[in-house]
Amino acid sequence: MSQKEYREAEGISRSELFKIARSPMHFKYAMENQEDSPSLAFGRALHKYVLEKEDFGNDFVVLPEINRRTKAGKEEYERYQIEAFNNGKELVSRDDMTVIMEMHEAVMAHPLARRLLDGEHEKDFFWTDAATGEKCKCRPDCLTEYEGSKYIVDYKSTDSCEDGHFERSCRKYGYKFQAGMYTEGVFQNTFEQYGFAFVAQEKKPPYAVRVYFCTPEFVAQGYDQFRELIGIYHSCKESGVWYGYEGPMDMPTELLEEDF
Repeated sequence: MSQKEYREAEGISRSELFKIARSPMHFKYAMENQEDSPSLAFGRALHKYVLEKEDFGNDFVVLPEINRRTKAGKEEYERYQIEAFNNGKELVSRDDMTVIMEMHEAVMAHPLARRLLDGEHEKDFFWTDAATGEKCKCRPDCLTEYEGSKYIVDYKSTDSCEDGHFERSCRKYGYKFQAGMYTEGVFQNTFEQYGFAFVAQEKKPPYAVRVYFCTPEFVAQGYDQFRELIGIYHSCKESGVWYGYEGPMDMPTELLEEDF
């Protein structure tokens, strides 16, 4: 299944469900107004090259040097866009491709990261949550074995791997929640318990790499977050009320005289 096919398949994904953590209103708006960005497109290309280098050309096309300031250059670029779209592929600039190749070389030069990323890549898992009946899906970057234990390994690009920086990214971007949801999804399909690890890599030279093994407590807390968010998602679907920051209230909070 290609990335595009997976995104279009039935079921709520981790990246979608985490938007409810801000508010159901923000989630609903995001689902109805799907937006892409250069950083997201770069991330998709980077993941494909690092995890499935041999299949990169099936999903991506690297642009040649084109002077888009000229009429001929603009027309050539437009032809590449149309051709890529018709073939279900995405365009990658030559500059981005250079960075992607350098990052791939750096992460493969890290012995532990290379070992953890050696496994089954981009396998799709679909399941129905027993408590809510909601259909869910996940696509782990890598399933592998390390020192006798099974692991789900997720590859992340990050601004910094310095002490404390990636930990803050875990909170900001819901990586703990991801660990909880992915281990649940894999268990529901395989009935096997997996640990969880991150291979983090900085996005600027020298593209430093750091490996993080998640504790059972980290994963368990992420599973609790998954249960909370899937419950909110189900409740909002049932009620049709996608509330904002104030919560599922009928009336605004009253301000009493003694509050002033």
